[in-house]
Amino acid sequence: MTVQVKICGVTTLADALHAARAGADMIGFNFHPRSPRCVSPEVAAEIAAALPRGVCRIGVFVDLPRERVAALATRVGLDGLQFHGDEPPALCAGWDRTTIKAVRVRGPETALAAARAYAVDWLLADAYVAGQAGGTGQRVPVEWLAGVARDRLILAGGLTPETVADAVRALSPAAVDVASGVERSPGIKDPEKVERFIANARMA
Repeated sequence: MTVQVKICGVTTLADALHAARAGADMIGFNFHPRSPRCVSPEVAAEIAAALPRGVCRIGVFVDLPRERVAALATRVGLDGLQFHGDEPPALCAGWDRTTIKAVRVRGPETALAAARAYAVDWLLADAYVAGQAGGTGQRVPVEWLAGVARDRLILAGGLTPETVADAVRALSPAAVDVASGVERSPGIKDPEKVERFIANARMA
């Protein structure tokens, strides 16, 4: 199965369209106010409306109430919801869109416990860094994810065009996710890095 690629933390229409042309399967919009990649609902809606059919529009949320997530999803036109905070399993369940729960992995028991607890479509494995919800650029040790079903696994954290192929070969995840690893500066993508990341992920 070909690995899917999610380009996350997109803040401009140009970056989103370029990523889609380069073959990205998913585009991620970060709505966490403390993130340098935070995007307004208005800008996200404009980008989402311009993306070609077949590209999945994912919203990234951190500890927002269910009604706020639902309102943003409708307003922006999201296909999927990524919960990237300390959301309980109940908040992540029962949606009419694709669901992703990000797990800040501290060890193998963290990933396995989340896999059992959360009734979501995918688990996104990100590195644990104290005080940060994600986007740290840190790697998750491969052996910590050994017990997670590959068809539910999105691998994130520290991936770059240079490292993604090895990560895909080592874990065979359903998808890979990148934000800082393909940027010129926080929230601004480097087109050449985006192209190489997607090509290298698919060639693995």
